[in-house]
Amino acid sequence: MNKYITIKDASIILGVSKITLRNWDKSSKLKAHRHPFNNYRVYKLEDIDKVIEMIESDNFVVKKKKDEIRKLAVRHLEEEQSEQR
Repeated sequence: MNKYITIKDASIILGVSKITLRNWDKSSKLKAHRHPFNNYRVYKLEDIDKVIEMIESDNFVVKKKKDEIRKLAVRHLEEEQSEQR
């Protein structure tokens, strides 16, 4: 039997916002299912487990590190420009 959790619980477990989960649903990174009575998004626990495994296996970490490096580079360039003025 499949166990489902709410978007709020999924966001807490994964440490991301509910908006992020909605975006992941739209982009098919983590598909939500719909509650039959109220049509709210619900997530299978097994799908949440798969995302956690992906995060722990560095699939997400590499992209995050690249983003952090870009931010640091931009910040460094902005500091250099402000010092030259």
